[in-house]
Amino acid sequence: MSELKERRQRAVAELIRTEELASQEEVAERLASLGFAVTQATVSRDLEQLGAFKVRRDGHITYALPDQVGTTASPSRLVSVIRDWVRSIDVAANLVVMKTPPGSAHLVGVALDEAPRAEIVGTICGDDTIFVACRTSQDAAALAQTLNAMPRPGLQ
Repeated sequence: MSELKERRQRAVAELIRTEELASQEEVAERLASLGFAVTQATVSRDLEQLGAFKVRRDGHITYALPDQVGTTASPSRLVSVIRDWVRSIDVAANLVVMKTPPGSAHLVGVALDEAPRAEIVGTICGDDTIFVACRTSQDAAALAQTLNAMPRPGLQ
């Protein structure tokens, strides 16, 4: 990685940790004020490479980094994340497929990875979709049933 790219990505990470930035345009503007000339495509790549995703903070949607969501696994945290971010849950063989608003899949994936659930082998997160790999198709069906039983506003 080039020195300029490293410095820019460190700056992006610091901005995300210290400011409420809700769009790539805001990130680009703040980088410009720090002397980095960037395009939207560069900002998009940097955010993806840093693992940045959007979270709700005090009623605002802003970027966050994986290390900002905490590592305390708790059932209530998983319930809260499912309630706030998951729009649909479906089963495909030994996979549970979850849909979220754009930019929110990583937040749900981290909560699932931290949850003490033996049937979950791992997760793969895109922008708005999570694939949860389970040990068996029966485990996937049971997990989907458990997750679907969690309250989700507007989906009851």
